[in-house]
Amino acid sequence: MSRAGLSQARRVVVKIGSSLLTNAGAGLDREAIGGWARQIAELRGRGIEVLVVSSGAIAEGMKRLHWSRRPHAIHELQAAAAVGQMGLVQAWETCFSEVGLHTAQVLLTHADLGDRRRYLNARSTLTSLVALGVVPIINENDTVVVDEIRFGDNDTLGALVTNLVEADAFVILTDQKGLYSADPRKVPDAQLVERGVAGDPALEAMAGGAGTAVGSGGMLTKILAAKRAARSGAHTAIAWGREPGVLAKLFSDASVGTLLASATPRVAARKQWLADYLKTSGRVVLDAGAVSALAQGKSLLAIGATAVEGGFERGDVVAVCGPDGREVARGLVNYSAEETARILRRPSGEIEAVLGYVAEPELIHRDNLVIL
Repeated sequence: MSRAGLSQARRVVVKIGSSLLTNAGAGLDREAIGGWARQIAELRGRGIEVLVVSSGAIAEGMKRLHWSRRPHAIHELQAAAAVGQMGLVQAWETCFSEVGLHTAQVLLTHADLGDRRRYLNARSTLTSLVALGVVPIINENDTVVVDEIRFGDNDTLGALVTNLVEADAFVILTDQKGLYSADPRKVPDAQLVERGVAGDPALEAMAGGAGTAVGSGGMLTKILAAKRAARSGAHTAIAWGREPGVLAKLFSDASVGTLLASATPRVAARKQWLADYLKTSGRVVLDAGAVSALAQGKSLLAIGATAVEGGFERGDVVAVCGPDGREVARGLVNYSAEETARILRRPSGEIEAVLGYVAEPELIHRDNLVIL
């Protein structure tokens, strides 16, 4: 596997972490932001569309509020984000204006990507902005989200945006030079992993660990984000953000950081949305035979379902689990939780007799089902 895939990219998402943007919590590093803006302007000059996923709002808010430790209470995080977002956007706007580029602030929540119509609206807005030569500055809308539906880290958000706009590459700029065979802070002779395949379980074992006191992610979230981005066929690069000319190097086939290639074909847009849907409405448990049938590309029939959990309605996204409880797929269900419970283990021909009507012969049609 070579790095030629990056040099051929025409639309990329660049995620920059809090520790870089704020110089490890010391406040926004405007000189560094200016450097990334100049590099992105160079990419634009080469015909590459760039979207930026920028952390830093909470960290900048902490600095302005004189907080030395990241709070845990959601209302305090929201307050810090509201205060810090002002300085973050101003810094990006100023730096990009110096290189002749316009910017646009885009704040997203889980609900924006969980609802199909809002998902498509967000996609249209972002693709229109890049077509106009504008650089979107994207962040999670930390000021309004609640804990249980937060993306949780901008690595995940960056991967979701990569899928949303069908970008060719996802770049994660961080305070590490890439993925190492072990934690270099604990194992001095750990080796940099220059290449890998997104989704390889061995990578997750190497990447264990939490984030910093400033950010919320860690190397593991980056590996999982690369796996998610690969669903749309995007390659992921993880690199040290303060490497001189890092973006130019990455998109010129230079050996910088860790490249995690996508080894799978693009998932159809509808199934891609389902795979990225972070909050399901309930669960349907299957027997082993049904799990095997799904793996062969078949639809989910009620006869293969053994249990229902949660309260969902027709058209909701539900998790599909095997006998061991592990999620194997998710999809748009054709019957409510109450109706599904009544037709469990029933062949399709008996649905009308049980419910008094039949909406669809499948519990979930294969076109509305994505295997995880």
